[in-house]
Amino acid sequence: MSMSEKKQTEIKKLKSGGFVLIDDVPCVVEKVQKSKSGKHGASKARLFARGIFDNQKKIIVKPGDSSVDIPIIEKKTSQIISLTENHAQIMDLTTYEMSDVDIPEELKGQLVEGDEVLTWQYGKYVMIKSKRSGTD
Repeated sequence: MSMSEKKQTEIKKLKSGGFVLIDDVPCVVEKVQKSKSGKHGASKARLFARGIFDNQKKIIVKPGDSSVDIPIIEKKTSQIISLTENHAQIMDLTTYEMSDVDIPEELKGQLVEGDEVLTWQYGKYVMIKSKRSGTD
């Protein structure tokens, strides 16, 4: 298993569509609201995000200049080894590591065994992002 890489930035520098780690879960930033600093201290940032892999909503509030981790998502090519209606067993074409993943709603019924798919991986999290074109 590869080490999950991450980098740091200030919460106030995050943008919609960017990535952030909340409780070690990789998330997509939906929006960042910044409040002005009052007479008693630093500005606050309220971050709305959604889990990349589990789609769970998350909200955190921190001082605007506090550091947050940004996950570095690995984009890989995998091959579908077997399929059920909602799940696929995929094999990473570089490491030959096997993973069981949910099939994204928009790809259900469109994949066959042997297809190559683009996957996103971060630590133990793996998801099929899209079907590779040119393999059919």
